[in-house]
Amino acid sequence: MSTLQEPARTKRADVLRFVLYSAIGIFMFFVPVTIGGKSTIPLDHIVTWLRENVGAAVPYYALAVILAGTVFPFVTGSWRASPVKMVFAFLNILGLVVGCALVFSVGPDWLMAKDMGPFLFNSLVIPVSLIVPIGSVFLALLIGYGLMEFIGVFLQPVMRPVWRTPGRSAIDAVASFVGSYSLALLLTDRVYREGRYTAREAAIIATGFSTVSASFMVIVAKALDLMDHWLLYFWLALVVTFLVTAITVRIPPLSRIPDDPYPGVEHQPEKLVTGRRFHHAWAEAREALHTAPSLGRNVWDNLRDGLKMAMSILPSILSIGLIGLVLARYTPIFDWLGYLFVPFAWIVGLPEPLLAGKASATGIAEMFLPATLVAGQESLVLRLVIAIVCVSAIIFFSALVPSILATKIPVSIRSLVVIWFERVALTILIATPLVKLLT
Repeated sequence: MSTLQEPARTKRADVLRFVLYSAIGIFMFFVPVTIGGKSTIPLDHIVTWLRENVGAAVPYYALAVILAGTVFPFVTGSWRASPVKMVFAFLNILGLVVGCALVFSVGPDWLMAKDMGPFLFNSLVIPVSLIVPIGSVFLALLIGYGLMEFIGVFLQPVMRPVWRTPGRSAIDAVASFVGSYSLALLLTDRVYREGRYTAREAAIIATGFSTVSASFMVIVAKALDLMDHWLLYFWLALVVTFLVTAITVRIPPLSRIPDDPYPGVEHQPEKLVTGRRFHHAWAEAREALHTAPSLGRNVWDNLRDGLKMAMSILPSILSIGLIGLVLARYTPIFDWLGYLFVPFAWIVGLPEPLLAGKASATGIAEMFLPATLVAGQESLVLRLVIAIVCVSAIIFFSALVPSILATKIPVSIRSLVVIWFERVALTILIATPLVKLLT
């Protein structure tokens, strides 16, 4: 039974704020709009408009964010907090050097190759530098005025038993697929620090739901010549990703993360609802509305968090991402790492198990790398499975890992690597039979 107290009488202003703010947030993140022949969410259209109309200034803006992100840990002294933060602080310096080289077109030929430095800068750095701060503004509307609580009541019967997370976490999952993993992580971190997620719940959401967006899946599909099978690919990737998450939440390391709230913050668990769901959903939303800050304060807090996250992510994309690309191209390390996945590929009869293993292994550096290794292969099954691995693996060092480390979510690099291995192995085992059945 719910222990929720009866809220005060509903006021027209409450209804208006809830409906208006939630509608704007839903529209910006979840409603595809066709403009200029391109169908995508409005947030992506804003980013595209900025790149097209102030494109010449965007690289310099991104470089300024990288500079700020590189300097910030040394100014605040946070680089001394742990060995990991110390390593990332110095990797940020490498990222700044690489960023300067790319913006001012001075550097060795291997760095300037189209699929090396320019790929990282144009395909990852610039979009993230724009979408995280801009998206954080609209994120304030999505999470601050009752929508998460309202939807969470209806999704309690699904989210808690299957993924061991609150019903409100469904917003995170959808935000990743239609928007951006970086924004979804920003959302998760904010809700965790407010006491509405526990440490384990936040870690499950960050490593199980915060995958690449549908718009980036299109890039993978085009690279692997899968656009003729787009709907099959999209839905298989979505289903497999969440099936894998349902398994990983029940095994270490996720199952061993303490189920505690953020230190110093009172836990605000979802109240168990067994009946009259609309009534209780609105009561939860009203409670959130009454404790929410003003719109201006909320937008400012989210914008500040978005800029801080962009500052943390961008230098790492250029340093760690570049190291991963160099290792994949010039060393056999991913060939060796790929042998870990060959038995799984062989068990389910995935074509070219050696190639599949190597391709899957490269995803730890950058999620797009597996697609580059199997592009042009004749086997549709191989291409589809590896395309799904790109999405379902979730963990990659060029952007996702720095994004998680930029938050307060308590998950270590070691745990992230273990979770990545589990997700890739499970994805191969689950996706291959499904792809064979449906193609």
